[in-house]
Amino acid sequence: MLLPNGLLDLLPAQAEMEAQVIASFMKDFSAFGYARVKPPLVEFEESLLGAGPGSSLARQTFRMMDPVSRRMMGVRADVTAQIARIATSRLADEPRPLRLSYAADVLRVNGTQLRPERQFCQVGCEMIGVDSIMADVETPLVAIKALSTAGVGKLSVDLTVPTLVSHIFDELSVDDDARADLYDLMEKRDRGGVMAFGGPAAGMIAALMDRDGFEKIKLPPNAQADMDKLLRVARELRAALDVYGLSDVQITIDPLERRGFEYQTGVSFTIFALGARGELGRGGRYDVVAGKTRETATGFTLYMDTVLRVAPPMVEPKKETVAANADWKNVKALQDKGVQVARR
Repeated sequence: MLLPNGLLDLLPAQAEMEAQVIASFMKDFSAFGYARVKPPLVEFEESLLGAGPGSSLARQTFRMMDPVSRRMMGVRADVTAQIARIATSRLADEPRPLRLSYAADVLRVNGTQLRPERQFCQVGCEMIGVDSIMADVETPLVAIKALSTAGVGKLSVDLTVPTLVSHIFDELSVDDDARADLYDLMEKRDRGGVMAFGGPAAGMIAALMDRDGFEKIKLPPNAQADMDKLLRVARELRAALDVYGLSDVQITIDPLERRGFEYQTGVSFTIFALGARGELGRGGRYDVVAGKTRETATGFTLYMDTVLRVAPPMVEPKKETVAANADWKNVKALQDKGVQVARR
């Protein structure tokens, strides 16, 4: 029997491997003070698709009518929005920073070229209620540490600040048409086209494309603040990774990267592994909005479908088949030695 496109069964070895990797992740998350929560699969769309993380995936969300309340509901396409709701409602009175972790399946309307799966498991952490350099360092550190503990090697992290370019445009009063053109040239990494476009903003963007010189460029105040924070996070993250024995993790800085960071408001990151198709995870700073209340948060999501493709194979447990009438004492004795015992 065929399944819909983008949906698949995880068979015994795959399901067991996913469970073991998630358990390893959760142990590392807990070591950094993150407490696990489990939001529902479906909830009312006004909370699921609210401002911030939820609204960015509105077009990827399956919707249905709740036959009880007669209100529209959505199947989560991402867990971050649900964590934000929990933080601002059920846990609104808890001390900040509030550290929460999760592991949950999501469902999306469409897959992508790099991720054709429409249902997959997201695992991650969110830190709500603190805006600091150390918080911006902690989230990528926790993600990379968890991946390394699970045996994923040859990792790299790409740091960016999605607001930096928009701050340049705002502070230099660049009109909407020029912004659209420059954004298009940026995404193509067309340095020649940017230089030909002309103007102070284009000159700054061209300089930011030069990875050997973007630290030296003088930017408008808000954009400069973004750059200063980005560079400091990179330095502090390097030092933290070295402490945890992760000196082989490569850190790159790309201040022009914006794709996939639709709701992020500060330092953000993407994690890759050599040989992996697409990113293993991504995260960054964003705003949590609930009515008139606004909190800052930072976090990350790891994508288990990608992680499992690069994680090392699990160690197969010892297995033994015994007679159907085998004595239970003998069965237990084998099990006490870590053997999986199945009767014929």
